[in-house]
Amino acid sequence: MDSHETQRPTWAEISLPALLHNFNVLRAHVSPSVQMMAVVKANAYGHGAVECARALENAGADCLGVALIEEGIELRRGGIMLPVICLGGVQPHQASLVIEHDLTPVLFDLDAVRALSECAVENKVRIKLHLKIDTGMGRLGIGIDRLSDFASTVSTLGNVQIDGVLTQLADADSQDQTFTNFQLSEFERVIGILEQMRIKPTFRHLANSAAIHAYRQAWGNLVRAGAALYGLRDDVLGPNAPPLDLKPVMSLHTRIILLKDVPAGTSLGYGRTFRAARASRIATLPIGYADGLRRALSNVGRVIVRGRFAPIVGRISMDLTIVDVTDVEGVVHGDEVILLGSSGDAELRAEEIGARIGTVSYEIVCGISARVPRVYVS
Repeated sequence: MDSHETQRPTWAEISLPALLHNFNVLRAHVSPSVQMMAVVKANAYGHGAVECARALENAGADCLGVALIEEGIELRRGGIMLPVICLGGVQPHQASLVIEHDLTPVLFDLDAVRALSECAVENKVRIKLHLKIDTGMGRLGIGIDRLSDFASTVSTLGNVQIDGVLTQLADADSQDQTFTNFQLSEFERVIGILEQMRIKPTFRHLANSAAIHAYRQAWGNLVRAGAALYGLRDDVLGPNAPPLDLKPVMSLHTRIILLKDVPAGTSLGYGRTFRAARASRIATLPIGYADGLRRALSNVGRVIVRGRFAPIVGRISMDLTIVDVTDVEGVVHGDEVILLGSSGDAELRAEEIGARIGTVSYEIVCGISARVPRVYVS
């Protein structure tokens, strides 16, 4: 039986032309001398890591960024040849995987560096690594007060080379530039310390999407394009520079599987949290929180049917959601419903959905689960 015949009528469309448009907008925004890392961690922010990486590789990305070693291995198994930077670090027991799959590790832990060195010596290869410095984010990275000792130790180890240095900006999307400017000055101090030690990494990178947009001085010679690549804009890019022309890459679709008319006073869904104030036409959709449709959208979210908005009513359940289509003319069984995307003048962006429930657009697209098939549109 064809897989399409067995599939629920629920799917996410990924527009590769929109992805490449966004890549080219960001590429044109930075200096020609600055290389572009396309970040495809977290399954390319929910968009499909291998497929997006393949498109970005063909578009001219200089390297790819992932969080986990496992994500890098997935790209290699998918035939991706570009350099892959593992931004989230490497555990000592993963050293052999770095070599086997030709990954570039970001490091901030000496035990991991020692394990990589031993493995590299044993396999007669040389590993180029990037050092992550904590200039104020407070999550991962080497403190600046420890940098000299750390780099000195690395320089004594065999078959490893410091080829990059990076940090993470904590507040680049804020109108207040004070803390970002502090981090930029701290990073300059880092470069000075390394130069005094005669260590000159090939790559210097600080800029996430927000800093690519607004902080030319943060570009270094490599920038890390993440959320902006996928068309996330309003809660990603700050107000300190003119907006960029970015297009949403993902849209989320389903179809009505049941229509029913209910009298006024009818309660709907678990907990009976919604009661119809009038005679209503109710549509059931085969999508729920197990697919990534956030349960917090219960009774506050909306969808698009036939180019018009319709409210989500009752609690979103694991596999099903109900919407009130009373005010949408001509609705029939099987009609397409858009939960993320646009139809006519109606649009639902991930930024709006996130704002309704107190989160960010990243979480909306990253949260679309693996059981929702991705359909790649070219």
